[in-house]
Amino acid sequence: MTPQRNTGAGAEAELPEYAGHYRLESCLGSGGMGVVHLARSTSGLKLAVKVVHAEFAKDREFRGRFRQEVAAARKVSGAFTAPVVDADPEAARPWMATLFIPGPTLAEQVKRNGPMPPAQLRRLMAGLAEALRDIHRVGVVHRDLKPSNVLLAEDGPKVIDFGISRPKDSELRTETGKLIGTPPFMAPEQFRRPREVGPAADIFALGSVLVHAATGRGPFDSDSPYVVAYQVVHDEPDITEVPEEIAPLVLRCLAKEPEDRPTPDELMRELRSLSASYDTQAFIPAQRVTDEDGDDAEAPKEETPDAAPERKRRRGPWKATRRRMAVAAGSIVLALGGVVASVLWLAGGDPTPAGTTVHGSATAFEAWQTEAVAKSGSGMPQCVAGDGKLLCFRSGLAFALDPVDGHVLWQHRVADERTSGSPFLSGGLLLLPTDGGRRVEALDAASGSSRWKKDFPEPQVMKITKSMLLVVGADMTVTGMDSETGRTEWSLPLSGSGTPSLSSFAGDPLTYATSTSSHGNDTLLTALDPVTGAKRWEARLAGNLEPFGSADGSLYLLSLDTTAGETDAVVRYTPGTKATRRAALPVPRVAPGATVRGDVVYLLAAAGSLEAVDVESGKQLWALQTSVSRGSTPVTDGRHVYFTAADGRLLAVDAREGTLVGQTPARLGANTSEVTAALPAPLIRASHIYATAPDGTVFAVDAGDPAGW
Repeated sequence: MTPQRNTGAGAEAELPEYAGHYRLESCLGSGGMGVVHLARSTSGLKLAVKVVHAEFAKDREFRGRFRQEVAAARKVSGAFTAPVVDADPEAARPWMATLFIPGPTLAEQVKRNGPMPPAQLRRLMAGLAEALRDIHRVGVVHRDLKPSNVLLAEDGPKVIDFGISRPKDSELRTETGKLIGTPPFMAPEQFRRPREVGPAADIFALGSVLVHAATGRGPFDSDSPYVVAYQVVHDEPDITEVPEEIAPLVLRCLAKEPEDRPTPDELMRELRSLSASYDTQAFIPAQRVTDEDGDDAEAPKEETPDAAPERKRRRGPWKATRRRMAVAAGSIVLALGGVVASVLWLAGGDPTPAGTTVHGSATAFEAWQTEAVAKSGSGMPQCVAGDGKLLCFRSGLAFALDPVDGHVLWQHRVADERTSGSPFLSGGLLLLPTDGGRRVEALDAASGSSRWKKDFPEPQVMKITKSMLLVVGADMTVTGMDSETGRTEWSLPLSGSGTPSLSSFAGDPLTYATSTSSHGNDTLLTALDPVTGAKRWEARLAGNLEPFGSADGSLYLLSLDTTAGETDAVVRYTPGTKATRRAALPVPRVAPGATVRGDVVYLLAAAGSLEAVDVESGKQLWALQTSVSRGSTPVTDGRHVYFTAADGRLLAVDAREGTLVGQTPARLGANTSEVTAALPAPLIRASHIYATAPDGTVFAVDAGDPAGW
């Protein structure tokens, strides 16, 4: 690669070819502190790598600021930011690599296409409010939120550049040094009391950003930063061209006193109540650009797009073809299409867990959602399918729904509201683990009447299979109970150290007990027949492993790096041959949920990255950064990968290409401060999907047409 000339601040003779082991391919932009390059990892993952200018790399103060930026960016790395992949603040030229996010900055978008229409402004405001909520939750205050620090990705806005004070952004001074921020987007307290700046300053900046997006200028406008600073502190903002429906909210954000500004949660509640037409549809730029490879060429920049190479244009999504393109970029529409119900499944028979497709003859019916039980309790309903019904449990209420139209078949109040795991249809009964693992109640699936209850003296590790309830006590003994009667059938002492976890998977007749050694260097796997308690095989494998699926006679496990606390590999163990295959992840992931189909594993990490890994070849097939923070375990039917978000969205990603092809509207409900600990995975049945939301609704959509959701 020919070294490129730096045209930004702090010009150097030539730019480096590498940052760490990442080869820098092209310059994406240059700013006051450094240059942002497009790079690729060894596996081919696209990265945006920021390299500090040589002149500032020698300055202790700026090295310190860069270290702070890296630390802050790592802390907030997630669905609303560009996740940090690697960094070296101590290098001769400090650098930080983040995931490359296609899309223009808000500043570029407004400059290119003019002010945004009201619907896009609402979605932008909602996305930034969500971003600030997550950023503030981890104790970070951005302090420099502005249009050039907002990326318009396909699945919503991303906030970049944390904790950085560019040396040439402002010549203003305070008694303690340079002001932190950019004057047109700074809150009054950043000028008056810079040491006391808190989260409310970011809300003020959000208001200024919205004015810029709505009008092409700021609420305080002057060529002089000193005049702007005076206006921010003393004058009223100019919001005359801001659409009337959001103007009051924007004005509240621009309040002079921090305590008078809304919180991110308050903003989101207000936005939902603005109009019935409000949704969380992703922002789709009116014009997108591609490079010669067909890839989106926009990326994080520190200044303007002038430094980027000339690019080809492609037709904007508001043309006749806009619907297809908008869906590919994450457009949300209300579910209008029909879904297909499997006659075989509706007739009864063995239930299948989430992610398993049941095929059979079909009859058409309309997509639906039911709110019949939405006002009961809180949290997301957890459902299973079987006996021709959807059987669900939410906050002390068990209920059954007709899967064809969603009407309620029966309801049953459970004394203990605290569920301790997903309900399960076993032995013809609906089993509900409650009271922190101390109780199980069995309900008749046909009527909802109680059949039996079992109390335990202490919390139990539980696993429910097709016909058995398995529990593990503190004495390391696993006990098998008949699900139909609640009667104990067998007990088996287990070896290993620590209380094991229990796993079972669709289509696999065995249950797996997993126990990791105290030092975390190896894991003991014991395969049991859940009906008889017979031990089928036992294996001790290297690493801290946890099973997540089985396919074609092999068990699939996630490998945890105990030092970093991240999942670093997928492991396949085949007991028939005792062969082990390890596929390292290109980037370690935090708390991913995983599912397997064939030999391809799909992982959704807590920070929102979804990826497909071929275990046999050890290669990552694709990766997608979604807007979902701490989503459900993904499921797949081979065509799409489905998962739910904490705001009630159901999302679908093309299983071959890794592109977002559809998502439903959010169904968050009134209590936006409530956080669901573990999101229920969607249920795949024939050619339709069932999912639940925090507002209490259960809904069904067509699996074959995510574009119509």
